Amino acid sequence: MVTKFQSLDAIVRTGALLIVRLESAEEALAVSEAAIEGGVRALEITLSVPGALDVISKLSERYGKDGVVVGAGTVLDEQAAHACVSAGANLLVSPNLNPAMIAAANRYQAVTVSGAFTPTEIVDTMQAGADIVKLFPAEFMGPEYVRTVKAPLPQAPLMPAGGVSPDNVKAWFDAGVVAVGVGSSVTKAARPHGDYRRVTEAARTVLRSIEEARA
Repeated sequence: MVTKFQSLDAIVRTGALLIVRLESAEEALAVSEAAIEGGVRALEITLSVPGALDVISKLSERYGKDGVVVGAGTVLDEQAAHACVSAGANLLVSPNLNPAMIAAANRYQAVTVSGAFTPTEIVDTMQAGADIVKLFPAEFMGPEYVRTVKAPLPQAPLMPAGGVSPDNVKAWFDAGVVAVGVGSSVTKAARPHGDYRRVTEAARTVLRSIEEARA
């Protein structure tokens, strides 16, 4: 069984969390498997994906023993948190702060990545017990916002989600984030022809960019 410490370490060590938000369970599963082949060690299947819990269950069964962190996204309340953990998720991600969701995750030792936008929300999220603060939506702020916030809050474990690409990951890490949320640049790389080898290569490109940014 993968522990919470191991799950959190996988996210911080690779510096990436893949956000899988797609229109079908079949595509979400295929993209996730291709991304894992490319080196992704942590991913979230958003609950907006049809049959998301089934996708989470399949991925957990296939890859959990290998230390891949399989999580659920858009987990808005305690009930959803329990359902996701029961399906095999050991990571819960939300776009907002819901203390009851974080409490449920902590009860079952699942990692939490909880959304915040302002300094007040960031502090409230840390106080509620979240492991990582998801800076969302990050595309409206940029790395300079992180640098500004971390001046008075250097302890804040921030992860931007939105607008992250291989071209700008260095700026994010230079600003002080612990990881980045990566989305369509990887998850939609197979479109329109369904060549999932492109997803694998896109995942490798992002992870290589993160490694170089941290060097």
